[in-house]
Amino acid sequence: MSIETRWETVTVGSDSFDAYCALPASGRGPGLLVLQEIFGVNANMRALAVRFAELGYLALVPDMFWRVERRFERSDDSGMADAFAVSQRFDLEAARGDLQAAHAHLLGLPGCTGRVGAVGFCLGGTLAFLTATSSRVDGRGPDAVVCYYGSGINDYLGEVDRLEAPILLHYGTRDEYITADKVAEVEAALAGRPDVEIHRYDAGHAFSNEDSARFYDPAAAAQAWPRTLEMLSRHLGT
Repeated sequence: MSIETRWETVTVGSDSFDAYCALPASGRGPGLLVLQEIFGVNANMRALAVRFAELGYLALVPDMFWRVERRFERSDDSGMADAFAVSQRFDLEAARGDLQAAHAHLLGLPGCTGRVGAVGFCLGGTLAFLTATSSRVDGRGPDAVVCYYGSGINDYLGEVDRLEAPILLHYGTRDEYITADKVAEVEAALAGRPDVEIHRYDAGHAFSNEDSARFYDPAAAAQAWPRTLEMLSRHLGT
């Protein structure tokens, strides 16, 4: 299967930033924002974009750290200190505009069917949640959102009334960054809302990151992945 990849330029205000794009073999498919961990748009994120493109999605991975360092990229375990340093300078509020710009750019690509989802990991899980609550293009938000262990979601639970998209959240029960009480807080805030799924796995943080010997948990990843694909397929139409 031939997957074309390229870098796109996303305009935001009077500036712009890069986004890695993977197109399905057909050249057309539902759009999917793939939102980075703290290690930037690295080989792992680019591989994920290709993996989604192989499944029929038009995947776009925006460089969310561009305001700090353009195309910042580290491998997960060896670059932990650098990644934390850059993430501490990252402005989540400014990122809302960047997410909306990426959302609009993806919708505007010729190969996009008109439906757009978002899936994010760690920092990207929080960014996916913010996409759901605040990104609107011509009054319309994303059509489906998946958050893997979004460590900052608890800071934005006051925005749950702005959730319009179906949302799926994955957490590990042994996550050293997101304690059980934090997950319970998310569950309570989203209780009773339609189209919400929350799953807990016997795993630690970043259990789906195949690039990290420290964090990767194959069993948990294998459970979460088909749930992610089923949810995206159901709402985006692949």
